[in-house]
Amino acid sequence: MSYSPIAIKRRNVLGDLYNRCENSEEHIPVYLANKTDEPIGFADEGLGHYADAFLFHVPEEICKKLSTSHYNYGLDYEFCDQSIDRRIKLSSIMLVAKENALISRDIANSYSRK
Repeated sequence: MSYSPIAIKRRNVLGDLYNRCENSEEHIPVYLANKTDEPIGFADEGLGHYADAFLFHVPEEICKKLSTSHYNYGLDYEFCDQSIDRRIKLSSIMLVAKENALISRDIANSYSRK
């Protein structure tokens, strides 16, 4: 299985949570549709502190669809503190197919790691 990294701006992935999300030095698991399956890859901020982008390491087929906006992002996060602005830390990212870009379950299962 071939993995192709793709960089996507943090603001595009995080949306309204952009200003509240802490930068991560860890790999963030990426799931297809839900968290019950194995992760299909991971995302990190490996482009450096000032790049302001997530680098997704996912299978090539998913990478192509991700680059053409076939997915919405589902975010799972934890709160970092109890302050007023409630900073968050991502624990996983889910790629959810848009209605006009459905992906079959067989294709999704073929991308899960063994």
